[in-house]
Amino acid sequence: MAAVATVPAPDLLTLYASSQPGKLAVIDDRPGEDAISWTYARLEAEANRLANALASLGVGPGDKVIWCGPNSPQVVAVVSATRKLGAVAVPLNYRLTAEEARYIVVHSDARAAYVDAEYAHLVPAPAGDGTGSLEHVLVHGGAAPAGMLGEDIVARAPAGPPAGAAGGGTATMIYTSGTTGKPKGAYRTMTDPTTAAALIALIGYTPDDVYLTSGPLYHSGPLAFMGVGVALGQTIILQRRFDPADWLRLVHTYRVTSTFAAPPPIRLVCALPAEVKARYDRSSMRIMLANAAPWSLALKQAYLADFPPASLWEIYGSTELGVNCVLAPQDQLRKPGSCGRPAPGVGIRLLDVDGSEVTGTGPENSGELYVSSDGVFTEYYKQPESYRAAARGGFHTVGDIAYRDEEGFYYICDRKHDMIITGGMNVYPAEIEAALERHPGIFDVAVFGIPSGEWGEQVHAAVVLAPGASLAEPDVIAYAREHLAGYKCPRSVTFMAELPRTGSGKLLKRELRAPYWAGHATRVS
Repeated sequence: MAAVATVPAPDLLTLYASSQPGKLAVIDDRPGEDAISWTYARLEAEANRLANALASLGVGPGDKVIWCGPNSPQVVAVVSATRKLGAVAVPLNYRLTAEEARYIVVHSDARAAYVDAEYAHLVPAPAGDGTGSLEHVLVHGGAAPAGMLGEDIVARAPAGPPAGAAGGGTATMIYTSGTTGKPKGAYRTMTDPTTAAALIALIGYTPDDVYLTSGPLYHSGPLAFMGVGVALGQTIILQRRFDPADWLRLVHTYRVTSTFAAPPPIRLVCALPAEVKARYDRSSMRIMLANAAPWSLALKQAYLADFPPASLWEIYGSTELGVNCVLAPQDQLRKPGSCGRPAPGVGIRLLDVDGSEVTGTGPENSGELYVSSDGVFTEYYKQPESYRAAARGGFHTVGDIAYRDEEGFYYICDRKHDMIITGGMNVYPAEIEAALERHPGIFDVAVFGIPSGEWGEQVHAAVVLAPGASLAEPDVIAYAREHLAGYKCPRSVTFMAELPRTGSGKLLKRELRAPYWAGHATRVS
């Protein structure tokens, strides 16, 4: 029987560039500067130029491409360019230290990087030792440092689709902090859009929506829903760095209808003086997707007082597992503390410590939450043992402990692996502990989350000093800032004679946390 040739699916951006070439695709509007507006025809051309430039440097299907920088049209372009090549986009958090960034560059086996000039110092110039597989660094938005390539190489590249384009397949690898102290690359291929399409239909996105970035696009959530916007042919409004009053200006100016936000930015918006909020029309907001950390009931009430009540949706998920639960607008106040029911196409199981399924309801019947869907990640890059450890019979977990009520709504009540969510950022204590333990004056340390009205949780360190050492809280925090991104650093420190441990030496973090969380219903703020 003769082989049947397969025809690659058409690239959606290329189709939109043909069907709606003049529609605005991306608007970068910064205070005090002229707005940069790209139509779909322009976005297609810029993405093609970048894809062709990368291809001329040897980047092809399956190759990793690091990108780094604040929200900009170039970020939207590189996501499309890598997709066209069949390459793997690897976002790099520009808030990391150079030491942290280098680890990801090397571990990811990235062949090329595309970097905003403001943060080019985070990516090592490909000069041999210590840069892994990195061969080329392209810089945009400013002069290229020595050993890196400037914007001219992209400007000279052809504006047509790259030869042998992969045809719309998508692969990403987003690094999440790991419980072993080093980030893990969550690799995902998106070949079956069934679950994503069902979620889009449930929430009610349309091609006419206008999406505003309310957080950095290196985060999986803001990036994913920006991608939904481009896939539907929407207009994307970019805010390079968050400012609450300017965020309202953008909502007002562009009649923004949707966004995705962690609690801190919206808390800042709602806390603005009434006279500031009164300057801006907020009635266009149709879909506010709450995520990245639990929104408190007080924050939801504040949001609903300022924005259309039917606009507030909440989703629960993770970089690894995608969107798992959805809480609809009509349930926001009716089900306080819930993250919703399973999203379309998502299977959820609660398993006890023995791996048996928990079938009861209520907090007394909690279990580790496992997920099955076509949105689950494919692997932890070069860490197969971590991937296998998180899987049971086709279901995967990130270690959250949950229970369900009689109506099938889920509630996250604990985190098995001690992860801290501060300001919507995932922080793992082991990474911070590993950094602090390198200080010669620190004998032992335990890091955990404590309640914060502003951030949900804040990072706290309990420190045992080495014999003869003398350190104060500012000394520990300053040392952390030398080795870690700011959001990972302890905001408070206590000093102890010894840390509580079991007879086998296992640290009893629950005992350390207990006094701080007394009076809270759960350890998740």
